[in-house]
Amino acid sequence: MLALDVQHVRMDQHAADKTQALQCLVNILVEDKLVTPEYLEGLKAREQQSATYLGQGIAIPHGTPQSRQYILETGVRLAHFPEGVVWDGENKIYLAVVIAAKSDEHLQVLQVLTKALINDVSEQVRTATSAEQIIELLQAQPLSLSLHENLISTHIPAQDTDDLFWHASQLLKQQKFVEPGFLTALDPKQMIHLGEGIWSITATDYVITPAISIVKPDQALTYHNDTLTTLLCIASNEQLDLPQFNRLIDILFDPSQREKLTYENDSHEIAQIIGAEIIPDWPSKQVTLANAHGLHARPATHLVNISKTFKGDLQVAVDDGAYVSAKSLTKLLSLGCKRGQVLTFIAEPDTDAVLGLDQVIDAVKQGLGEEVEPIDDLSHQNEHVTEDVLSFDDESADQTSGIAASAGLAFGPAHVLKPREFKYERQSKNVKVETEKLEKAIEQVKQNIHQLISETKIKAIQQIFTAHLEMLDDPDLIQGVHKGLKQNLSAPAAWYEHIESAAKAQESLKDHLLAERAADLRDIGERVLAVLCNAPVISEPEEPYILIMHDVGPSDVARLDKERVAGILTAVGGASAHSAIVARALGIPAVVGAGASVLNIESKTTVLINGDNGDYVINPTADLIDHAIAERERQRQLRIEAEKHSQEPAITLDHHQVEIAANIGKVNAGIKAVKDGAEAIGLLRSELVFMAHKSAPDEATQEAEYRIILDDLAGRPLVIRTLDVGGDKPLPYVPIPEEENPFLGIRGIRLTLRKPDLLRKQLVALLRASDNRPLRIMFPMIGRVEEWRAAKAIFDEIFAEYPRENIEVGMMIEVPSAALLSPILAQEVDFFSIGTNDLTQYTMAIDRGHPVLSAEADGLHPSILLLIDQTVRAAHQYGKWVGICGELAADPKAVPVLLGLGVDELSMSSGSIPLVKAQIRQLNFAECQKVAQQALLCDSATAVRELGE
Repeated sequence: MLALDVQHVRMDQHAADKTQALQCLVNILVEDKLVTPEYLEGLKAREQQSATYLGQGIAIPHGTPQSRQYILETGVRLAHFPEGVVWDGENKIYLAVVIAAKSDEHLQVLQVLTKALINDVSEQVRTATSAEQIIELLQAQPLSLSLHENLISTHIPAQDTDDLFWHASQLLKQQKFVEPGFLTALDPKQMIHLGEGIWSITATDYVITPAISIVKPDQALTYHNDTLTTLLCIASNEQLDLPQFNRLIDILFDPSQREKLTYENDSHEIAQIIGAEIIPDWPSKQVTLANAHGLHARPATHLVNISKTFKGDLQVAVDDGAYVSAKSLTKLLSLGCKRGQVLTFIAEPDTDAVLGLDQVIDAVKQGLGEEVEPIDDLSHQNEHVTEDVLSFDDESADQTSGIAASAGLAFGPAHVLKPREFKYERQSKNVKVETEKLEKAIEQVKQNIHQLISETKIKAIQQIFTAHLEMLDDPDLIQGVHKGLKQNLSAPAAWYEHIESAAKAQESLKDHLLAERAADLRDIGERVLAVLCNAPVISEPEEPYILIMHDVGPSDVARLDKERVAGILTAVGGASAHSAIVARALGIPAVVGAGASVLNIESKTTVLINGDNGDYVINPTADLIDHAIAERERQRQLRIEAEKHSQEPAITLDHHQVEIAANIGKVNAGIKAVKDGAEAIGLLRSELVFMAHKSAPDEATQEAEYRIILDDLAGRPLVIRTLDVGGDKPLPYVPIPEEENPFLGIRGIRLTLRKPDLLRKQLVALLRASDNRPLRIMFPMIGRVEEWRAAKAIFDEIFAEYPRENIEVGMMIEVPSAALLSPILAQEVDFFSIGTNDLTQYTMAIDRGHPVLSAEADGLHPSILLLIDQTVRAAHQYGKWVGICGELAADPKAVPVLLGLGVDELSMSSGSIPLVKAQIRQLNFAECQKVAQQALLCDSATAVRELGE
């Protein structure tokens, strides 16, 4: 999803005219790796077709469909021109929101903008002096309260208030005023009696836009010994228009008006009584929008121009929503109408607009100035496929991409499993029976999970299912479900509503790893719900296939037959989700987070996925499949050959050697690392030793753990990172106050310097375990020289008591300040180890786990390479060595550059070692040095990656 973000605003831009402004905007997009320079022609062509002036000093320049081939990644950037730029020969703009969109995502931005422009913000746009002001201005939501006839429903067959709550929340949900979860936020204890059988109930959670739905049962209900004939369901938040709300209350407390509401009125009459917006009883016609990228600026402008030719009023609504004027560009854009949605046009009676309905409908069918393929002529599968260009480079196929989650190429017929729908009665009056049903279902699921644990030999799967068992035994979880049962919900309803509420709460957590655990909650939730509803077991095809789902739960993956499932493609998910972890453990190629459109792929359609880069192709050509087969075999042969020579050193053709080490998280992973060809352990994450204990491990316990890895290495060097935990990775026995941004808080050395006893015990255990074997101790998250010196002073104190040989003490370069201070620090450390994951995150101010921005945090960005270059040069000046222990160390594109910069050690996951060693043996160090110098002069990570192609 596109979003307006402070970091995407460029203030104080200058341009003499529109031509210069467009060049300025393209330069920004190119700098941020969103487009290539050729995209400029698309912006110019769009302006020639129709100026993109939106109003109130704002323009929304974007390219033509033909220019999408120059888009590298969908994105939006904002540029503020304080002197202004004449945009359409008449109006001057001060803010340009330039869009590079491959699909209809930009409609979300237009909706945000047009909502902001309901109020006059032209002067604030002109005089803005900061990015924060711009974003706050554009994201400001005007006060509102939706009172509309389509939010009123009468003659509802309701047995009790729960039925009314459900119908009232559904009306709000259908119009997108509330999110799932709103129903559970309605508390019957908060019902207010307004008199004459009228009651109200209010909730503020899960509210998108303030609105009121009104429902009337087909017969009066008895509630708290009183009559209930009308229920007002109020969805309220900080945008609630209180004056409008108070006017409604005044009407409800007017005896003459209130009495009318108790009659058998229909929704139209009630809307008139309370002053709600009424669906006009005007002549109407409907049409399905066929424009590939929705009702964006250009077709909307075309529609406005047609509508203005009629004197009579012409209004339009999307999918039974509220009507807006078809003569207002701002209001049309606020609809956010996408391809495939239905537009309903209504015309003012007895005016020329009635005769013009057919003309408007025909114009929409013809594409409103754009070439379109009629909806009826396209298969359901292709309605939602975007126009992304993939590295598969097959112009005849439908192509797009997601997130690479598990490496490998795979193809086969699609087996599409859409989210399951379970049918059940929501209410039950027998609490005891429903409680017994729930307990039996939970017990049955537990038995199934125990069986899965016993049948699998993969530890990752066992650990995940063990966590699922713990969830099913969670007293808080079960207590919440029982609360629903006591409110006379059926077992399926009580279970689903509480699980979904808990999952949403989990999703809202700031830590993306914790948020992704919501998938596990829903996974166990569906398993129990399936038992409660006697849902049939889903069978899989006999032949190998590509599994396509909204999200593949861990239990789904674990039940799969590896011989049949060629690959996995999901609509949502992240590379660190449990489903991705299990897919990697099973060796099944997987692409996740590819968008909801994948669920529209027809079953048995051939799909090709690339788990290495996240690309996938629908209906690939025979040549492309043949190429994939050949590539997969080539990769297999490369690995076989590389593994044969994995124990040999990594020496370039011109005899330059670099040490290849392994990153590990467990002390017993050393044997495998050595087997894979590791010449050292370049990073042992010691925090996992601490996380395995409920209280801080003492010196003896730690010493025993560290001896295991040192023994397994048989004299090979061990680089160990001292305890690296904090707000983002808390220890239960080291409480830390909640931090707004734990990545910028107390973590790493900042924590252990504040709790020096933890650091002292760890250093004692390490020195005792070393027995004069090569041990390299490094401190994490050093950002200031003072921190290094404080940590080193503690080490020196311990070392004086436990002297050993073969000990080196260094630090990690993870913070830009440390890299910039490397000329000073290099004089005092024994070595540097560069953690490129965090260094990239902190340098580029992008959370590496961010679902939208993480792809932009590329360690090959020149800014990162310049910091690495300075660090290496500073270290070598004083005879110190430098290692890389981030993911960049195993990136085939990065290896030549890192070698050329003079890095002495590359440390990576042990499985990557054979291939990296094989690559280095084919390189020429002198050539790598030339490439590295070229990389330092590049302007983007994309340009660096293109070197040598």
